[in-house]
Amino acid sequence: MKFEWTRAALVLASLIGTAGAAQADRIKNPTAVFSGLDKITGRIVSFEVKVDETVQFGALQMTPRVCFTKPQTETPNTTSFVEVEENGTDGKVRKVFSGWMFAASPGLHGIEHPVYDIWLVDCKGGTEVIAEPKEVVEEPPPIEPTAQRTPAEDTPRPGGIMAPEEAARPLPPAPPLGTAPPQPRQPAQRPTRDFNRNAPLINTDR
Repeated sequence: MKFEWTRAALVLASLIGTAGAAQADRIKNPTAVFSGLDKITGRIVSFEVKVDETVQFGALQMTPRVCFTKPQTETPNTTSFVEVEENGTDGKVRKVFSGWMFAASPGLHGIEHPVYDIWLVDCKGGTEVIAEPKEVVEEPPPIEPTAQRTPAEDTPRPGGIMAPEEAARPLPPAPPLGTAPPQPRQPAQRPTRDFNRNAPLINTDR
């Protein structure tokens, strides 16, 4: 029993912690820090880019739109929405990447390019805290009292099961012990006539 209570307490604590992390506030930063790799030369370069500013890295042009971090009291989570384009040899611009980058997981949503690789390192310079909307717990609707049945509802409907009109009659009580069971009545026998075989026979032909 004690083990079950401990397990329930741990599950409740984990749920509360998850809800708190989902509702944590974010810090909006004006500058994003990236690292870039040239796969041909093997050189890694770190550089800073301001939000909504476009920089050139090799043949790629990248523009961070936002860069968020968490307060120090929260679990670190640095993210940035980045748009990356490439200038082709034919003069056309091709979009290479448009999405979120995560500093904790560089390979989760990375740039797929045969020559260059860019990933988010950090966000800096932010003081503006953006409050996340809190989840509103909806209250369940009130439970309506059960309506009492009226006599009209008790009337049988066509096709329904009808209750017997008369209650079952009780069985007669058993005879007391030690008494003989009553014998069935025999039908009264009519007295038979005793015909005298020696009596004369009367001829009715006369």
